[in-house]
Amino acid sequence: MILLVDKIEKSFGARTLFTGATLQVNAGERYALVGPNGAGKTTLLKIIMGIDSADAGSVTFAKDANVGYLEQETKLAGDTSIIQEVMDAAIEIKTMGERSEELQLKIAEAGESGEVPQAMLDEYGHVQDRFERLGGYELESNARQILAGLGFKPSDFDQPCSEFSGGWQMRIALAKLFLRHPDVLLLDEPTNHLDLESVQWLRGFISAYDGAVLIVSHDRAFMDACVDHVAALENRRITTYTGNYSSYLKQREDNLEQMRAKRAAQEREIAHMQVFVDKFRYKPTKAAQAQERMRRIEQIKSELVILPEGHKHVNFKFPDPPRSGDMVIKLEDFAKRFGSKTLYEHADLTLYRGDRVALVGPNGAGKSTLLKMLIGQEAPTEGTRSLGTNVGVAYYAQHQLEGLKEGNTVLQEIDSVAPTWTVPQQRSLLGAFLFAGEDVDKRVGVLSGGERARLALAKMLVAPEALLCLDEPTNHLDIDSVDMLENALKSFPGTIVLISHDEHLVRAVANRVVDIRDGKMTVYDGDYDYYLFKREDLAARAAAEAAEPANAPRQQVQQRADEPQASAPREGKKTKEQKRAEAAARAELNRRLKGTKDRLKKVEAELDVKRARYDELMALMASEELYADQDKFNAALVEYNGLKQELPALEDEWLELSTTIEEETARGLA
Repeated sequence: MILLVDKIEKSFGARTLFTGATLQVNAGERYALVGPNGAGKTTLLKIIMGIDSADAGSVTFAKDANVGYLEQETKLAGDTSIIQEVMDAAIEIKTMGERSEELQLKIAEAGESGEVPQAMLDEYGHVQDRFERLGGYELESNARQILAGLGFKPSDFDQPCSEFSGGWQMRIALAKLFLRHPDVLLLDEPTNHLDLESVQWLRGFISAYDGAVLIVSHDRAFMDACVDHVAALENRRITTYTGNYSSYLKQREDNLEQMRAKRAAQEREIAHMQVFVDKFRYKPTKAAQAQERMRRIEQIKSELVILPEGHKHVNFKFPDPPRSGDMVIKLEDFAKRFGSKTLYEHADLTLYRGDRVALVGPNGAGKSTLLKMLIGQEAPTEGTRSLGTNVGVAYYAQHQLEGLKEGNTVLQEIDSVAPTWTVPQQRSLLGAFLFAGEDVDKRVGVLSGGERARLALAKMLVAPEALLCLDEPTNHLDIDSVDMLENALKSFPGTIVLISHDEHLVRAVANRVVDIRDGKMTVYDGDYDYYLFKREDLAARAAAEAAEPANAPRQQVQQRADEPQASAPREGKKTKEQKRAEAAARAELNRRLKGTKDRLKKVEAELDVKRARYDELMALMASEELYADQDKFNAALVEYNGLKQELPALEDEWLELSTTIEEETARGLA
């Protein structure tokens, strides 16, 4: 045991967060702390750290355990360089290094005058072992690796902390924490200010971390990749599950089924006995039996299974944006420069109605700049920007939260953008964004970061434009809110451009990916999995081509005159060596082409389904009945236009994959 939270209780006025909440974390375990919005996840972390106090219960750490905590917000105002700021945080490691040197001198002095005390040798061994395990000899090297993994460039390392924005300062705080290498790591929404590539690095870092970890996160893909236990805040208690987040969802549903069945059995038993009580409680001959059943009813009620609150899912259809032309926006032969730094040169990008585009790439490559050029907030240095027919632009980023008026209620904020809506319609919209009951009367000034983010999104989607541009929309949202946003975006008939570190959201929403890195912009006409496959395939080809020159000319070894000559094989017959070489070549070819062949099968299956659906729609649209139902006709037309774009892209991909397999096979077996 490295951390024990024992029977914690906590209330705020009449609202009870925890009743007897207990959690034990052992060394090396990685826990995700999950629960609905407002369940008290951040409060529990603060109680563990001693920042907040519990009404009852205790928190115990193992002896000499070192604890690190990352809050959701942090501020570093100093002029210290970021590399120095990060290294200065490793106080314990530096102290151990100094103590190790001090003990070395004492051991040397004691050795000269006589026998070295065993206690001194034991302490030196313990200090030296921990100093090495925490990376004391590679402190600066580790600091640089961690900063690079979190998206900092080497040129940033010597810049003062005060020059970096809030998101970057959160990364500096993360780096300080990781360099300290605490025995217990508490992280509250660590992915909020990271890009996709930094999140992937963080997943690897946490997965390999040898200390205990407790994470609060809304990122399901992140939790799936790096946790092995889940602690769920349910019914004001903590229930623990073994496995990652997806495993927790399955186990939770299985447990719920059992709990529902047990509760139903209890309620049936109560109802059955209540009938007897109601009938015979005043009959002298049956009074004793009725009293016994009444006592039994009270006992069952005290043991009644309490079902956890279900996840909040509200179905709400957002208004459709004004219908635009097929071409929504075009950036043609554009460049973007900041002084001597060039982000784009002779680039082109055209987006069509129905495109849901994810912008991906390392931090600083120019994703946010491209998004700002699309919305018209930044002008390209060269080139042109053209909007399609009837195209309006809506933009969401974290600074939109600043546009909320502190004195307004949630309902008043919605009324400011939807004055013609009735109050029930406005409440229905707010319910979709998880503002229920009295929540709509809260003042903006008292809302949490997540609540403000949901309100800002709701205001934007009240009357959405044909082009939605979203920059990290899931920051500060809980999983239920991300689910709601995901469903809204998937059903949105307009065009979406999205920057997000949430891999689950990107995978669910995007049907095109724009990769921005090393001064190049590459468009992938497929979903996120297709993008990952193509990048992996291109990297494998580049590695194979780089390896070919080294392997091509095999060194010829001159045979010694005194060695027997191998007899030449008869014409048309292969030697064992040749057969082995060919078998090895075929195996290597199959290994290299496995991903391509798997993708080809997936594309072929998808083509079959989409072609069949395309034919169905062609037949359906020839029917007069369809034109009589405007909603069905519009839905069929949207799907038909979508397939018209998707089928050529899939056919092109099928041809490219087939050609690749044929060419590689011919080359590999030549």
